[in-house]
Amino acid sequence: MMDALLWVLSGLLIVAGVAGTVLPALPGTALVLAGILLGAWIDDFTRIGWLAVTSVSILAVASWVLDYIAGLIGARRAGASRLAVIGAAIGTVAGIFMGFVGVLFLPLVGAAVGEWLARRDQQRAMRVGIATWVGLMVGMVAKVALAFVMIGVFVVALLV
Repeated sequence: MMDALLWVLSGLLIVAGVAGTVLPALPGTALVLAGILLGAWIDDFTRIGWLAVTSVSILAVASWVLDYIAGLIGARRAGASRLAVIGAAIGTVAGIFMGFVGVLFLPLVGAAVGEWLARRDQQRAMRVGIATWVGLMVGMVAKVALAFVMIGVFVVALLV
């Protein structure tokens, strides 16, 4: 009975983690990793061994690094100011409260407003906002892909 509840918790953590890959309020791949680690622990690391756990952990770390770097690369490529990066961060947090559309587009707005406040150039502000947004979206897509690879490693280890 207890194992069944723990497996349900493992599954819920993984599902919440997948949601967290697109919702900045949830630590996406960290929750996926927690669910996988719980699943491995429940099974006493017999089917989901240390190789799978290590592989999934490396993928989780890669996801965190990629998520951080992707937005910065987009912003830096467009020559974003410090205010643009801060604006994108504020837009990301504000987007949480605006639903899925807010999560998708408020980072762009925040970066553009921050750049406009820094340099008062509307065209540059839009270019920086779009470049920052593209970087964030590339990071989000990569995070989702890595989360599914993590889940794939878990499922294969569980079934083989």
